Amino acid sequence: MSARSAPAPAALRPMREADLDALMEIELRAYPFPWTRGIFHDCLQAGYPGWVMEHSGRVIGYGVVSLAADEAHILNVCIDPRQQSQGHGRMLLRALVKLACDRGAHRIFLEVRPSNTAAVTLYHSEGFNEIGRRPRYYPAHNGREDALVMAMELFFEGMS
Repeated sequence: MSARSAPAPAALRPMREADLDALMEIELRAYPFPWTRGIFHDCLQAGYPGWVMEHSGRVIGYGVVSLAADEAHILNVCIDPRQQSQGHGRMLLRALVKLACDRGAHRIFLEVRPSNTAAVTLYHSEGFNEIGRRPRYYPAHNGREDALVMAMELFFEGMS
């Protein structure tokens, strides 16, 4: 009888320019209105920290966050649709939140389509709360879709 070893867990590393082809492949699979290569490039040039998630030597996800003063804003978080529902999104989100905390952010924000119920559920389960809406924020096939604005406090009085 042979023992079957568990698959290696996903690993995170900093995003770099050489990742853009892999990111674009995933972005195009994941979204009907994807970011452009130029947006990713601009984020890297601006110094926005980003994580790339790899599993078995392949890029399966990524996230980008901007930091200013004591606030962070998750700009993009994505797991390849072929790799979703395996806990990778939660791991990536937690890494982005930790990065924001480590860089001194006291609050973190994100926008999400209300129609992306899996993401909304994930964000709620990780402590994000809806704080508002941005009307007609996202392009949609039949016009525009609002964005839910969500936030989470990362620092509070007495926090150790």
